[in-house]
Amino acid sequence: MAKVNLNKVSKSYVSGNRVVDEINLGIKDKEFMVLVGPSGCGKSTTLRMIAGLEDITEGQIFIDDNLVNEVPAKDRDIAMVFQNYALYPHMTVFENMAFGLKLRRYPKSEIAQRVSEAADILGIKKMFNRKPRALSGGERQRVALGRAIVRKPKVFLFDEPLSNLDAKLRVQMRTEIHKLHLRLKTTIIYVTHDQTEAMTMGDRIAVMKDGILQQVDDPIKIYDNPKNKFVSGFIGSPPMNFMNGRIIKKDGKFYFDEGKVRVKLVDDMNQAISAYADKEIIFGIRSEDIYDKLFVSEAPAENVIRANCEVVEPMGSEVYLYLNTGNHTFIARVGAHDRPEVNQDMDLVFDMSKVHFFDKDTEETII
Repeated sequence: MAKVNLNKVSKSYVSGNRVVDEINLGIKDKEFMVLVGPSGCGKSTTLRMIAGLEDITEGQIFIDDNLVNEVPAKDRDIAMVFQNYALYPHMTVFENMAFGLKLRRYPKSEIAQRVSEAADILGIKKMFNRKPRALSGGERQRVALGRAIVRKPKVFLFDEPLSNLDAKLRVQMRTEIHKLHLRLKTTIIYVTHDQTEAMTMGDRIAVMKDGILQQVDDPIKIYDNPKNKFVSGFIGSPPMNFMNGRIIKKDGKFYFDEGKVRVKLVDDMNQAISAYADKEIIFGIRSEDIYDKLFVSEAPAENVIRANCEVVEPMGSEVYLYLNTGNHTFIARVGAHDRPEVNQDMDLVFDMSKVHFFDKDTEETII
């Protein structure tokens, strides 16, 4: 296995379009690193530069301690799994998995052994004689994974491998890839636009926007302590709720006021927020940190707000409430038993120990 290091790696095209801008990223040996971000953020381009499928404009890429900028893709000892399975339609499952080893002139006995071992791991041995057209989407993706596993590379690269699968199968394959990583103990770099995949699979997540690396950390730390408004809004489902307003100081206490809603900050935030007194600011709160007052035994009056419930969306084990203060809309995620009437005004409690504040100009996190 291997570690991978990107040192100020950039990619620009002849048009002058800079799609990756000075990425610095260290991926540890045997780590599952997820590159996540919206479409066009540069995550797949970064992966393709690691693979050797895209030229690097600036910077250096190291696999272990070897500089690979000029090393051809075939000599980097990596295996890549794509969004489209790229299976040969005229070959059987066994032949598809064995093809790369045959090109490298491995002995037939070793090819058979490696393919058999990979098939056992993925549970596809019974499909050896089938051709891709006779397989489901999940089975084809397993064959594509098997073709990568037989190579026994230093690094596995996954470029949105689950995007073509239906929702139920994506969840299943997510689990399979995670178990595969635990079993093989290999270095994996995984690209996705799906923050749920990133949160559930990665040892660490690298969040990208407009070719720039925004934050790198383990999933829970990014969720609890986002570096800026973009990260906080991208990671989490539903996304974090944002409101524009002002910090008000009254009787030595600080409040956030958005015009129709005013809530008191917890005392621990006073020092960090004091410089923003009487200034505009962005307030953020996650949907699960908003509660229906009817189901809260004790709630400080200064943390209670009134909003109109515009939509009630049952999700099975929970309910999403789409609410409106008159100035801002936001979402609360409540228990399955909580189903207020549509267009009803209701009292809600904000958990002020969980809120975030962002600078209005830089959008960087203050608290």
